[in-house]
Amino acid sequence: MAVQMQCNSSFDPICYEEGSGSLAVIIIPSLLALSTLIVVCQIIWSFLTKRSSARVTTGSPTNVNEGELEQLGTISGTLQSAQEALSPWEIPAQCTLEEVELFQMGHYGPICKGQLKQDSISTAVVIKSLKDRSTQQEAKEFVDLVLFLASVSKHKNIVKMLYCQTHRTPMYLVLEASIPGNLLHFLWILRGDSSETVDNLQGFSERSIYLVAKQVAAGLDYLHSYHRVVHGDVAARNMLISSGFSVRVSGLDLAFQSRQARIIDNEMDANVPLKWQAPERIMRCPLTDRSDVWSFGILLYELTTLGSPPYPDLEPSEMLPQTLSHYRMQRPENCGAPLYDLMKYCCMWNFKDRPVYSAIIRLLDSYIYLADTRPLRCGQQIDICEYRRKAGLAP
Repeated sequence: MAVQMQCNSSFDPICYEEGSGSLAVIIIPSLLALSTLIVVCQIIWSFLTKRSSARVTTGSPTNVNEGELEQLGTISGTLQSAQEALSPWEIPAQCTLEEVELFQMGHYGPICKGQLKQDSISTAVVIKSLKDRSTQQEAKEFVDLVLFLASVSKHKNIVKMLYCQTHRTPMYLVLEASIPGNLLHFLWILRGDSSETVDNLQGFSERSIYLVAKQVAAGLDYLHSYHRVVHGDVAARNMLISSGFSVRVSGLDLAFQSRQARIIDNEMDANVPLKWQAPERIMRCPLTDRSDVWSFGILLYELTTLGSPPYPDLEPSEMLPQTLSHYRMQRPENCGAPLYDLMKYCCMWNFKDRPVYSAIIRLLDSYIYLADTRPLRCGQQIDICEYRRKAGLAP
């Protein structure tokens, strides 16, 4: 006879085990369902958070990733520090720019001529401005250029910066203009019968060449000695002349770019005609101040010939180091022996054999008393297109 046992108490061990089994069937699936729900909620929350973050990022004006945002923040910080350093140069409220006319387009934007009026005094100026819709990186580079010019323009033979505006747009810098201005164009004016007069600059003679060359050498010496800057494009077209044969070194954009990059690359060199480049530069060797000295020797040739292109019997494509190593420019007409010797000295093949600027200045001082004082003349007018072709300048 089978015996059937019944549980009358929940505390009975046998009854407890049977109860646990039926309870587990209910609790475990519930826990699994709850944990699954939690995981799903976390996934949904994570997805919504990322989507919101992405919406904020793509809606920002810069539209850059996190690394670029960090870099942009660095640029903004350095831009602000440069602007603060330029505060003493900011144009005063009582100054106004009038009669502004577009002159040409530059690397950073429009270059204009105008008049700076301050306390009823009017000064001829050149205004270099930053183009509209520039990026923050371009603005930073422009402000760095202004800061560079502010630091180097303290010498009397360097183009003089008067004021700038960098704390608000439009950004620009104001340079003192020279009249008549470009040295190469001035030399061309002196050709022919000299019927076109230039105030206070008549009687340009060999002695005048010594005076002009000494000022150029002094300006270049200051750049290298005090700022460790190599000009990189020494030529008559980058010098300014005003009354009394006062000369200032200009065209410092390449010097600024090479200082920023720590080296002059092929793209920068492409803007400098081969006929003004030293042999080591053509061979892509490191550029030094003695490379500028070679170009200074070419400048002496320009002065002596009233703006003729150098190496007149060579095409720009023939300007190879192998050619230059065995070539000497002929002595120009009306060029005294001391001046021609200095020209050859500056254009020595080995850059170590060329003089430093201080030696050039001493030589110019020593031989100026031997220079001819008769005005230089050249009956042939300049054909601009032919000049650019022979000089290797861009059309």
